[in-house]
Amino acid sequence: MRSRATAAVLSATVLLGGAAVFTEAAPGPAAVEQATPKKPKPLKPELRLKGATIYAAASLAEMFPAMAPKETYSFAGSDQLAFQIEQGAPADVFASANVRYPAQLFAKGLVEQPVVFAYNVLVVIVPKANPARIDSVDDIAKPGVKLVIGDATVPVGSYTRTVLKKLNLEAALNNVVSNESDVRGVVTKVALGEADAGVAYWTDFLNERKRVRYVAIPESAQPTVAYSIAVNKAAPHPAQARAFVRYLRGTVGKRWLKKYGFRLEN
Repeated sequence: MRSRATAAVLSATVLLGGAAVFTEAAPGPAAVEQATPKKPKPLKPELRLKGATIYAAASLAEMFPAMAPKETYSFAGSDQLAFQIEQGAPADVFASANVRYPAQLFAKGLVEQPVVFAYNVLVVIVPKANPARIDSVDDIAKPGVKLVIGDATVPVGSYTRTVLKKLNLEAALNNVVSNESDVRGVVTKVALGEADAGVAYWTDFLNERKRVRYVAIPESAQPTVAYSIAVNKAAPHPAQARAFVRYLRGTVGKRWLKKYGFRLEN
């Protein structure tokens, strides 16, 4: 039991980008004062960010409003949001859970140059009670397991299929009882016990960890889950849009990302 618990802690540390700090012999008082970094100020919502309409991937639905509560948001699957922008939706900013959709819009001249601002990883999530006894990613392919994943067109669904292919677990697709339009649908069904397991982002597990557990997916099978953001060229509020993107990519914005479990590097 100790080894499994230790492994779980280590997995969580790796996923959160934790780092151990090693020191030599304890320095004198003057050296301590000089070497100890100043404690960063507590994160507070940035109320000066307002006036922009942000179209963002569903996996950002917890973090963005916490960081900038006065902005207007529309959260959904990145594929749906990209389609809406292509049809002329009045978005100022598009934040996607992949690089593909912003790049496509950029190629069509609809958004400014996209930039990557964060990374994520995939995990298997199960209800707290774990009735199907899912202890490893291999278990989601067992007969009778009710699996819920994202639709193939939404980033989390595309990433999931990449993982299954890398692990030779494509048989798990036979257990799929629902293809969801965004990652929130996956998490909700698992949390309510309507499915035995689902594949979601690490950050979504963190947001729902009171209701679900996670099972790690090997690093070797992880796709590159990169989040990309761009300003709409037809943005009704371009100055406010650029201010939001600038803040997100700045020092404080990166602290918000880390707080919610996102990686800053792949």
